[in-house]
Amino acid sequence: MLLALTTTGAVLALPAPAYAAEPLRVDLRADVNRDGRVDLTDGTDTAGEDTWSVARGAVFLPNIDDDSKRCPTTGPGGRPLSDAKLAACNDASDKKVNGSADAADLARVRSVPIRNLPSDAEGSVKVTKGAAQTRVFVKRNGAWKPVTSQTRVTRAELRAGVEFGVEGKDVIRDSAQWDGRVAIRLKVASSAGTASDSVTLRAAPLLTHHALQSTQQLMVTKVRGNDPWAKTQRKFVKELENESRAAGITKPLVTFEKYGDIWAQDFVEPAYLNMTGPDGRQRTMRVMLRSAQDREAGRELYEKVRGPNIGVVQAKGRDMQRWETLNSFGNLETIPPHAQGGKSFPAGRIIMGERKDGSGVRPSKEIRTLLKSQGLQDPLLLDTSWLHVGHVDEFVQFLPADTPRGWRIGVADPEAGLRLLRDAQRGGHGAAKMFSVPGFDGAQAPKETIDQALASRHLVGDNEMAARKIAANLGILKRETGVTDGEIVRVPALYTRGMETGDEGTRMPLLRRLGGSAATEAAETHGQQRFLDRAASAAPAPGTVMTSAYVPGAVNGILLSRDRYLAPRQWGPVIGGKDIFTEAVTAAYTRAGMKVSYVDDWYTYHVGMGEIHCGTNTLRDASAAWWKP
Repeated sequence: MLLALTTTGAVLALPAPAYAAEPLRVDLRADVNRDGRVDLTDGTDTAGEDTWSVARGAVFLPNIDDDSKRCPTTGPGGRPLSDAKLAACNDASDKKVNGSADAADLARVRSVPIRNLPSDAEGSVKVTKGAAQTRVFVKRNGAWKPVTSQTRVTRAELRAGVEFGVEGKDVIRDSAQWDGRVAIRLKVASSAGTASDSVTLRAAPLLTHHALQSTQQLMVTKVRGNDPWAKTQRKFVKELENESRAAGITKPLVTFEKYGDIWAQDFVEPAYLNMTGPDGRQRTMRVMLRSAQDREAGRELYEKVRGPNIGVVQAKGRDMQRWETLNSFGNLETIPPHAQGGKSFPAGRIIMGERKDGSGVRPSKEIRTLLKSQGLQDPLLLDTSWLHVGHVDEFVQFLPADTPRGWRIGVADPEAGLRLLRDAQRGGHGAAKMFSVPGFDGAQAPKETIDQALASRHLVGDNEMAARKIAANLGILKRETGVTDGEIVRVPALYTRGMETGDEGTRMPLLRRLGGSAATEAAETHGQQRFLDRAASAAPAPGTVMTSAYVPGAVNGILLSRDRYLAPRQWGPVIGGKDIFTEAVTAAYTRAGMKVSYVDDWYTYHVGMGEIHCGTNTLRDASAAWWKP
């Protein structure tokens, strides 16, 4: 303060000069509380802006769909593109904002308007973490422009507040290499000094569907040709369509028609990405996860399915054999949301099968790493070494339930299957035919009787073994989820061996036993190579018995809605005018609150060592926020 003397000698304080401008302060914000808005006027989006957890932290989408349908599926002259080139194109592979004018696939980051800026103030933007996996845009004059190292933010923009958009170039594939986090820094420099602020976002996790999400659409292969088998398969597709409509599913079937691979469950796993969009609503992107197997049918995911709000992820395992069955996605199911032992799985938890027979065969390390790296559905491995195909969907499923937990476990019950046969035999029906299925295309129907089945060399022992294996897996599921015996639905089933090492007949002609040579030939002709391909790719340890469904596996069906279930027609022994397996299966699901219908898959899928679940896939509602229990 300056002082001066008056004429009387008094001390006079002169007016002080104006203070310098306030210290420069930069405040960058993202949607930390996930409500769809970047709040600038209060602190709802400031706490934790530099960290991330399942419950809190800004989220952005890997922008891997094709909103404008610009990605080619063929090259010059109509020649097929390589798998690598098919996978290389998506909305994030260019430097444009594709699709809707509101750029709904971009996560927003905004700066709080800065007042009292010196005239020479200028800003710059830098991705300080995760730059290789993301792209940042700045909104100028209503248009989105990519941010580069040369991008500068003007004083006028800083005074008004700047809006940025963030997209991911890919999903998280290996958290050891990139954990999905991105840090963005806005730095402002001027004659008054320099200041900066950063925010952290994380890529939305790639998640698989679970049974509590409503079924919206079914997927199935529709084969070409006019031979009897092809016509039978198309009849199956028509019946599936009818059952879909009866269950209230309004969207038409998605049909794969180009490559003839009928195992639609195996070459793709429908998944999804989800964040809260700028409009406050959940922004969901479907992602078709292509099997790690080298299956040509997976190309149709790019050629037919990919488009607006639908992307494709390829996870080819370097360590897998060409037809390794454990990489098929019939070997991937998802436990619904649960918490147990201090662990919480708000989006559910994946289960997969592995060979616990000393062979060391597991699903591809690359796909296991990708699934685990999402951080929410850490895969739980079960023992499927006793199954020839080796998929978890052959013996376990999850069903909605009006219980505090909200779901039950359904499991195949070989002991119940044996009881059905023994009860029928004791009731004097041992001479009844084991199967009521008619013949097909000149082949005779199976002639085996109940007496012959129970007297066979292996059937009883193999099903007792299967019961022990299922019980052991069920023990793991109970321990990991807290499910009790009262929450388990036991569905009658029977298995029969398809391979036994160290035996003179290592490849029992299962297909001929169940369906006749004509059906076997048709199965092989139309790509049903489960029998030979699985035998070649997953050689078991010596002495291992591997089985598959003898009676069509009822748990290997489709959950059409919360209370409607579609099972494969049983074609079991008919006694007193009723199929005893159909009656028992219906009773099991009815007790669980399910209405059961049946569709015939004997010659289309069953004789190929699969059922209707193996031949179909399900698109479910994924609009709910995955971070909320």
